[in-house]
Amino acid sequence: MIPITSFAGQTVALFGLGGSGLSSALALKAGGATVIVWDDAPARIEVARARGLAASDLAGIDWDGVAALVLSPGVPLTHPEPHWTVRLARAAGVEVIGDIELFVRERRRTCPEAPLICITGTNGKSTTTALVAHLVRSLGLDVQMGGNIGTPVFDLEPPVPGRHYVIECSSYQIDLAPSLDPTVGIHMNLSPDHLDRHGTMENYAAIKERLVAGSHSAVIGVDDPMSAAMADRLALSGKRVRRISGHLPQTDGVYGDGGRLMMANQGRQERLADLAGIDSLRGRHNAQNAAAACAALLELGHAPERIAAALRTFPGLRHRMQIVARRNGTLFVNDSKATNADAAAWALASYPRIYWIAGGKPKTGGIDPLGEFFPRIVRAYLIGEAAEAFARTLDGKAATEICGTMDVAVARAAADAALDPAAEKVVLLSPACASFDQYPNFEVRGDAFVAAVEALDGASETEGDA
Repeated sequence: MIPITSFAGQTVALFGLGGSGLSSALALKAGGATVIVWDDAPARIEVARARGLAASDLAGIDWDGVAALVLSPGVPLTHPEPHWTVRLARAAGVEVIGDIELFVRERRRTCPEAPLICITGTNGKSTTTALVAHLVRSLGLDVQMGGNIGTPVFDLEPPVPGRHYVIECSSYQIDLAPSLDPTVGIHMNLSPDHLDRHGTMENYAAIKERLVAGSHSAVIGVDDPMSAAMADRLALSGKRVRRISGHLPQTDGVYGDGGRLMMANQGRQERLADLAGIDSLRGRHNAQNAAAACAALLELGHAPERIAAALRTFPGLRHRMQIVARRNGTLFVNDSKATNADAAAWALASYPRIYWIAGGKPKTGGIDPLGEFFPRIVRAYLIGEAAEAFARTLDGKAATEICGTMDVAVARAAADAALDPAAEKVVLLSPACASFDQYPNFEVRGDAFVAAVEALDGASETEGDA
C-alpha cells in the first residue's frame, strides 16, 4: 500500500467504495487522515466498516470541516448532471478529486524523481500500458503497473528513487486529476466514447488532452484528426511532443512502416525494430501501440537496440488479441476487450480469413462501421442481445449463424474452420459489444471463450497470452 500523507490530520469525504475507492480510503486512513466514506450499495458500506473505516451518509455531514471530496471515477462529475455529493462539496467550497490526483500529489511530496508514465486514449491504452511496463521490466528496472488497467494505484508499492510507475488513466480519472504531471504522458487516439459522461466529443477530447498537456514529455498518436490537432497545439505551446503512428511517416517520432517500426529525429529516419513475427503485436493498431511504448522509453533515455530486444518478448494482454491455441491449423484468438466497433476493427483488419464470434449488449451504431471487413468473414457466429440485429446487418455480405451462447458459438466455429483447407484461418472472438447481457464484464466473457476452446475435443498446443 501507498499511504496518502498529504491529508494527514484533515477530514476527507469519499464516495464510491469499489476497488479504487476502497483502496483510496484505506490509504488515506493509513496516512493519518480522518476519512468518512459512503456508497449507494449497502454491501460495500459493510465491507468498508469491516476494514475499520467510518461510514456515514455524506448528505448529513458538516462539509465546513471537510478538506476534500474524493470521488470514485464511476460517479458522474459533470454529465448528465453532477452527483449530489459533488453539488454539496462545491457549495461548501470543497475540492473534488480522484485517486489519480491523490497519487500524483503523494509522488510529488515523497519522491518526485520516481518516473511516472501515464497512458490514455479511446482504444489501445491497456495494451500500451502493459507493453510499457514489460519494456521497463525487461530492461532490469523496478516497475509498478496499475490504474484503470485493474490494480488500484494505492495497492502498488510506495515511491522510491528509480521505481517506475506505469499508470493507465481513463477520462473519468483524468477529469478528477487537475494537477496530473507525468514524466511521460501518452495519448493514443480519439473516437466517440463515454459521451454520456462528458457531454460532447470536444469535452471528451479536452479531458484527454490534460494528461499530455501536464506532462514533461508528450507522446501523441496522430492517426485521427482530433489527436493530430492536439499534438500540433501542444507543440506550438512549447511542449516537447513526440508523434506516433501506426502507418503515417513522421519527421519527429516513431511510426509503423509495414512490418517495421521506424524512429525519426528532425527528419532523419532509421529502423527501430521489426514487428513481423511478434504475434502479440500483430496489426496496424499494435504498430501504434508499439510506437507509443517505444517512444516513451526513448524519452526516458533508453537505447533503441535494448528497447527492440525487449519488444520481441512481449507476451500480450489478456482479452486483447490474446492467442489462446492453435488447433487443426486454426488459430483461436480472444479479443473480448473489443467492446465497440472501433476496437473490433483492429482485430478484423489483422486476419484474412475469419470465423467471427460477435455480439452481446449492442453499442450505438452496431457493426455498420465494420463493412469494409465483411469480405474477410467466412461465417459469423452471433451471441447475446445483438445477434438478430447483427445478422440483419450481415445479410448478403457474410454467412451468419445465431448461436446464442459462447459454448455453442465456439464449437460451431471450430468445426467449420477444421473443414477449411486455407493455410491461415482464425476463430476470433471480437464481440463489438459490451458484455453485460450475459457476463459481468469483458474479462469473464473472455475467460468463457478460453474455457470453451480448451473444452474442444482434441484441443492442443495451448499458447496462453502470446
